[in-house]
Amino acid sequence: MTTLIIGANGKIGRRLCEQAAHRGHSVRAMVRDEQQKAFFDSIGVDTVKADLTGDMAHAFEGCDQVVFTAGSGAATGLDHTLMVDLNGAMRAIDFAREHGTRRFFMVSTLHVDPLDGPEKLRPYLVAKRAADAYLQASGLEHVILRPGRLSDEAGSGHIETDQSQAATGNVSRDNVAAAILALLERQTSAPDEIVLLDGDHPIEQLLG
Repeated sequence: MTTLIIGANGKIGRRLCEQAAHRGHSVRAMVRDEQQKAFFDSIGVDTVKADLTGDMAHAFEGCDQVVFTAGSGAATGLDHTLMVDLNGAMRAIDFAREHGTRRFFMVSTLHVDPLDGPEKLRPYLVAKRAADAYLQASGLEHVILRPGRLSDEAGSGHIETDQSQAATGNVSRDNVAAAILALLERQTSAPDEIVLLDGDHPIEQLLG
């Protein structure tokens, strides 16, 4: 079983690829240029050159699962947000369906309503909301992950999936990657949407 990681060169994507490689999983890192390959070669992860804003259909060949963890965030212009977070995500969902992909994991946002998010992030949050809705209507087996405020703190291996019970609105990128890996390994179906926050519950016990 091979999993395509879209956004593999991002902060969550790199962590996910490292953790997956360490546990012997077959993952394929989607990269935009040859310079990005060196890191993945060093950890023994296969790569495929493809672009969310261009040619990428070939990246899905032979993949049973897809993780979409790409994102433009607030640092880019609205045009890039539309091309990556909205159109790129929608195209990825279409290609996954065309290639018979079994499951699609979307790393989204805790802000279901864009108006609840920071003003500078609202265009990005609108794009994520539309992409989530497109995935929900796609017919694909899917999980939408809703992490809180992302941090670079070392992963604790413990999370909370009930926002009302969480002591903080934060979650480490390490914990997000570990949660995705636990879901990739899961043999039974998972909830369609999962909140991810740092907490007290072991990840594999809660999601495995």
